[in-house]
Amino acid sequence: MPVAGDGRVRELFPGRGAAAVTLALIVAITIGWWALALYPVGMEAPTWVLRTRAACFGASGSGLPSAGGWVLLVGEPLGMVGVLVAVWGRALRDDLSWLARRWWGKGAMAIGALAVMAGSVAAAERVTGALSLMRGDVFAPRAAAAPIARLDVAAPALVLIDQRGDRFDLASWRGRPVIVTFAFAHCADICPTLVHQLREARSHSGRDTVPIVVVTLDPWRDVPARLPHIAQQWALSASDRLLSGSVDEVSAALDAWGVGRSRDGATGDINHAAVAFLVNAEGRLAARLDGDLDRMRELLRES
Repeated sequence: MPVAGDGRVRELFPGRGAAAVTLALIVAITIGWWALALYPVGMEAPTWVLRTRAACFGASGSGLPSAGGWVLLVGEPLGMVGVLVAVWGRALRDDLSWLARRWWGKGAMAIGALAVMAGSVAAAERVTGALSLMRGDVFAPRAAAAPIARLDVAAPALVLIDQRGDRFDLASWRGRPVIVTFAFAHCADICPTLVHQLREARSHSGRDTVPIVVVTLDPWRDVPARLPHIAQQWALSASDRLLSGSVDEVSAALDAWGVGRSRDGATGDINHAAVAFLVNAEGRLAARLDGDLDRMRELLRES
């Protein structure tokens, strides 16, 4: 019979040694599945990732698994652990006890426990953020937002390429109100949230025919060829437009509309505020919102 490092005899029975390895594999596989299901990949996710998430977890526009996906993510690891305990329970207890008597074994178990806890925290934050996005409550409360700026000036020119590959000219839409805002695909929280808030404000105001025009803040990466994919991810309607163009064209448009931003040349990240304009039917700026874009619904009701 084998002798343990402390001189005690270890009894041979099925699963001894393999039980701990199996448990480690279950933990590793579970971490991998949860990462695949929940890791924030933004708009630039490879097609195979999106398809795998949809097929395995029923992921939808929110990025969260469906009810069946949650059953898979939670139920399958618990089921595997249950089978392991039922079949090799004695071996598992022996293996864990043996590891706990060695410094490296304690270290390995501590690292495993920390990985599970860190993953749980990250998953909780991911779910909370996605639910906040769905509710549209990511931004600061109304009290922290700047007051609505009432305007009555001609809207700056806005001529860029839309997601259909057509040359879009805001002036050609004179005769109906238009919402104009600014976002970019690599933005993981503010941008999808502001688009969501504006869509919700439009719906709740009863003005579903008012189009939303989104101008990219990132012409370096949001090139015209990628606009259809981004528009789909943001659930823009057929009447909405997502605009891009050359870096010079987009930068000139953003400057004309007074949109502040700063770009990190190393990472490509762009710091910006949540800004939206309401252009009235005469082609004039009626109002500007800085933060709490949900207030667009009251502006639409007034227009």
